[in-house]
Amino acid sequence: MTKESKQLVRLVELLRELSFERRRVILASGKESDFFIDCKQTILTAEGHALVGELMFDALAQLPTCEAVGGVELGGCPLASAVSLVSFQRGRPLPALYVRKAQKDHGTAKLVEGDKSIRPGMPVALLEDVITTGGSSLRAVKALQQAGVNVVGIVALVDRLEGGRATIEAEKLPLLSLATRRDFMKD
Repeated sequence: MTKESKQLVRLVELLRELSFERRRVILASGKESDFFIDCKQTILTAEGHALVGELMFDALAQLPTCEAVGGVELGGCPLASAVSLVSFQRGRPLPALYVRKAQKDHGTAKLVEGDKSIRPGMPVALLEDVITTGGSSLRAVKALQQAGVNVVGIVALVDRLEGGRATIEAEKLPLLSLATRRDFMKD
């Protein structure tokens, strides 16, 4: 077993232990579900943070080359920070961008934080914790495009397998996911 596959096995173990629950919940998409994956519970542990940084950085090699990573508020922000840290440690520094779900009504009123690292047309990979319908990912893509960057693809921690992949790929964006709902429950 490779180092990367051992890391992925451990990350899924942590997600099962800390993040996965069988219960009724309303998702960000507005859909009702009988299970919930609160990835932040895993991502915000030291081990989880290290694992997602390594694994998502490695996954970027499967996308067109990017020069920054963006994370969707709130779950994607620690992903972007973790990947940015690993990228620096590995000698290929990628700044992190945070994409807000709504524009602030005070201060700079930005939708994208870290924008001083942006240059026009810069290729950026978007990082997501969970993909359901793909709607929040595509809203973040639009916000990044409005900030002047070119989104080259999306890397997700978990794909719930509920249509998000098709929605994202219909927009000509590749989607990679480290895990799917099948890693947590049988269909």
